[in-house]
Amino acid sequence: MEYYINKTITAEFDQAIELVTEALRTEGFGVLSEIDIQEKLKEKLDVDFRKYKILGACNPANALRALQQEDKIGTMLPCNVIVQETGENQVEIAAVDPVASMMAVENKELASIAGDIKTKLERVIASL
Repeated sequence: MEYYINKTITAEFDQAIELVTEALRTEGFGVLSEIDIQEKLKEKLDVDFRKYKILGACNPANALRALQQEDKIGTMLPCNVIVQETGENQVEIAAVDPVASMMAVENKELASIAGDIKTKLERVIASL
């Protein structure tokens, strides 16, 4: 089983970030955090790396449902979405597959929530 949902698009990197953020918003997600891996690797290791950002996406209603089912599920939140430059004007967007990541948690209610989130993330990726 794949642990992510992905698609490569033709766009400038910053444009891709905007497109992903808007697509997430359309599905009820907000971006809680943004980690610039390129910047952090340069800062911490003096390494040059391609443009690569991790967006921490959260759908508040489903996050609440999940937290009500499993109080430790916050260790797996938010849903990470990566945006990485793979070539000139080529950007890959990949989102975690919440069904795959929740397989370790034996809770049928949580599995249902993960399925709902997966459907939303699939629509986000497909819309790009």
